Amino acid sequence: MRLFVGLGNPGGKYERNRHNIGFMALDQIATDHGFSPWKSKFQAQVSEGKFGSDKVTLLKPQTFMNNSGQSVGEAMRFYKLTPADIVVLHDELDLAPGKCRVKSGGGHAGHNGLRSIHAHIGADYDRVRLGVGHPGHKDAVSGYVLSNFPKADATWLDDLMRGISDGAAQLARGDGGKFMNAVALRTAPPRSSTSQNTAKTNSPQKAPTEDAVPQPDTRNAMQKLMDKFN
Repeated sequence: MRLFVGLGNPGGKYERNRHNIGFMALDQIATDHGFSPWKSKFQAQVSEGKFGSDKVTLLKPQTFMNNSGQSVGEAMRFYKLTPADIVVLHDELDLAPGKCRVKSGGGHAGHNGLRSIHAHIGADYDRVRLGVGHPGHKDAVSGYVLSNFPKADATWLDDLMRGISDGAAQLARGDGGKFMNAVALRTAPPRSSTSQNTAKTNSPQKAPTEDAVPQPDTRNAMQKLMDKFN
């Protein structure tokens, strides 16, 4: 069994905040894959489902970001899991908006949600880092992550959420490479060569010029002989 933890803050006030992108990702997975209705448990909202034989529990801590580890630790102990069974999806300032990276273990880089999880279960869990960009100065970080995504970000945000949902089964199996491929197919789809081929097929063909058409040789024998020595 795997425990997917999305980080965010509870309540409608924070629903579209950059800090809540982890909640958004779990909501997309639950909706797309027919997981159970959300219920209150472990100081969190919990939804359960399966990818084939792989059982997955989705967890959205309701403790507010800075105490996320309380909820995660409680759920981990209840299900008798290890940190290696846990995947945390969270906002990442050090990645450009729309970028996604998978990471195992490591530091919390000042993220308060990760800091709390470190304190309760250690650092040996997996993370899905979801890029939201950086405001440019550390003093602006708090206001930035606690503000809503602008309308201009709607397209890439939707693509990213759908890509995460597409790859959720691979993430549950621990296959980070295939998960990232699924995300990339949504966020950076390969260019189709159809339009290029169509353009080539439909482009008008140049008619042969006069110079390209062989002309009959009208020279007499003497002229041919003289031209040979010129």
